[in-house]
Amino acid sequence: MARHSHWAKIKRAKGANDAKRGKLWSKIARKIIIAARGGGDPRDNLALRYVIDEARLANMPKDTIEKAIQKGTGELGANNYEPVIYEGYIGGIALLIEALTNNRARTAPEVRSILEKHGAKMAPSGAAAKEFVRQGIISVKADAVEEDRLIELALEAGAEDVRNAGEVFEVITAPADFHKVKDALTAGGTPVEAAEIANLPLNPIPVDAEMGARIMRLVDALEDNDDIQSVSHNAELPEGAEV
Repeated sequence: MARHSHWAKIKRAKGANDAKRGKLWSKIARKIIIAARGGGDPRDNLALRYVIDEARLANMPKDTIEKAIQKGTGELGANNYEPVIYEGYIGGIALLIEALTNNRARTAPEVRSILEKHGAKMAPSGAAAKEFVRQGIISVKADAVEEDRLIELALEAGAEDVRNAGEVFEVITAPADFHKVKDALTAGGTPVEAAEIANLPLNPIPVDAEMGARIMRLVDALEDNDDIQSVSHNAELPEGAEV
């Protein structure tokens, strides 16, 4: 069955080669820098704790994490990264592009150029965002847990839903409940494969193989840009397509 490719995206990141992994770590480091502005102790800074968890799941070296925290707190000099969201469309498919940049005047035209080269276009603020909802998503390997036990643990902890996505179960939470549910699963002995707060499509739109390939190429090109943190779309890709 064709479906939105959240797990496929995670698998691709986990299997990245050294060059791709280095780029991923660099992007996570920027997120740590931003989060650490609210304090360098993850016990008191939930946003920092969340990003550190993401870094650990990506096998990011401990010293790299520590340096990013120190940059965020100002111990290693000032930084001026800021989050920016760009919106776009390719055909009738909505795109939400999250960036962390120290130069908006550089990033915006680069994003516009990438979109135009792939037959897509920028959209006004809110035009694409309305197609997504911000939710926590916790992935658990299907062969590592009993479904009934996972559902019981997750719902008792405050999860909104548990979905069978084939290779994994996806535990869906409200952003405010994300850490509470993740901690409850871990405490209950459930091995978490991946966890993040992401933009999930409200109503995925099925696309054919040709359109799926266009979307894949566009997402690849956007994510290759150092300033781009993540790209969300609302396409339901054909079986076997991975973005």
